[in-house]
Amino acid sequence: MPITQPLPLSTPNRNLVRLTIVRGITWTGFLVGIIVGVELLHFELAVGAVIGVILAMALINLGTWWRLGRYRAVNHEEYLAHLLADVAGLTLLFYFTGGASNPFITYYLVPVTIAAATLPWRYAWIIAGTSMLAYSGLMLFHHPVPQFGQGHQAGLPFNLHVLGMWLNFALSAGLVTFFIYKMAHALRSREQSLSRTREAALRNEQVLAVATQAAGTAHELGTPLSTMAVLLAEMRDEARGNPTLEKDLSLLRQQVETCKTRLQQLVESADRRRIGEPQVRDAEAWLRSLVQRWLVLRPDVSHRLEVAERRGRPWLSVDTTLEQALTNLLNNAADANPDDIVISLDWHDAEVVIDIRDHGPGVALSIADQLGETFVSTKSKGLGIGLFLTHATINRFGGGVSLYNHPEGGTLTEVVLPLGPPGA
Repeated sequence: MPITQPLPLSTPNRNLVRLTIVRGITWTGFLVGIIVGVELLHFELAVGAVIGVILAMALINLGTWWRLGRYRAVNHEEYLAHLLADVAGLTLLFYFTGGASNPFITYYLVPVTIAAATLPWRYAWIIAGTSMLAYSGLMLFHHPVPQFGQGHQAGLPFNLHVLGMWLNFALSAGLVTFFIYKMAHALRSREQSLSRTREAALRNEQVLAVATQAAGTAHELGTPLSTMAVLLAEMRDEARGNPTLEKDLSLLRQQVETCKTRLQQLVESADRRRIGEPQVRDAEAWLRSLVQRWLVLRPDVSHRLEVAERRGRPWLSVDTTLEQALTNLLNNAADANPDDIVISLDWHDAEVVIDIRDHGPGVALSIADQLGETFVSTKSKGLGIGLFLTHATINRFGGGVSLYNHPEGGTLTEVVLPLGPPGA
């Protein structure tokens, strides 16, 4: 069974769709004009030949719609063939309806304009040259329609040729505007998509550069941390009998061990062979565990963890990088003001929302929109790398981060993550 796929953006596929629409409108209008001319104005036409040309173009249009359903790319040569078929159909129609005296003769400009806007220059010149050759030939060879030269002379209140030129202008202007607008809109959308792709590629390059530097730094920091751990053990032995000093040294030793563990995890994560698929975890249990580990690093913090009372359990796809991203946001809140940090968990049908509220000075509006996009920091001595990596990580999980100034003061950091499948 064929798989339905979207048409490629800004390729001849979409242009052929528009050309098919334009062709259908055009030849329907010609058919109406022929009927009005024969039945009401008594044009002397080879009706059978004219209707045959219109039916042939209708069959070409139906065949084009069928071909567009094949989901095969249209190349420039095929698109040129369709425009040449349009020029050929117009030439046959004009041949049987007065030739160059037909007021619709300038409709040749429509396929010429479309070709100039969508095809390489040599193909556009083929359409222009073919149309010019056909126009020139129709000045010499055609079936005359006497009524096109009549008007007031035949007792009519208007000149048929002038009226036909007006109708042709209205039809041509409308179709050219439609086609060019749609094409320009597709080009603008393509440029926006390319711009977003370039920004994502630049952000990925920055993340890779930071990750490479971090892996090297992790190796370099291993030795001094081990030295610190040995010295702290010796200092703790010498401080026996001094409870206050022993407590401080124990806290320092715990912090050093935490740093060593984190660095080891970073080094292991650099080995791509050890990176597995994200694990599906209960969001509440995962967040509580994360907060407890964070409190070891920030014993000066006072906090509240609030979980919404809803039916069911929220599930998240998580890994170590997401844990580090949330830890960065918690550290930012603690750096702003370590007192009374409120961490809340809520969830809906398709997403999990984690809010972090601090009572610090808030975020300056001048940099609020730039946070996480480049190395911009809210701290006087910060580099902005933490927020940048946090945004990159959460975006990779299909979520987003937003920072707001809370109405009662401080910053509200909102993390939105897609709800994962229920775990075992």
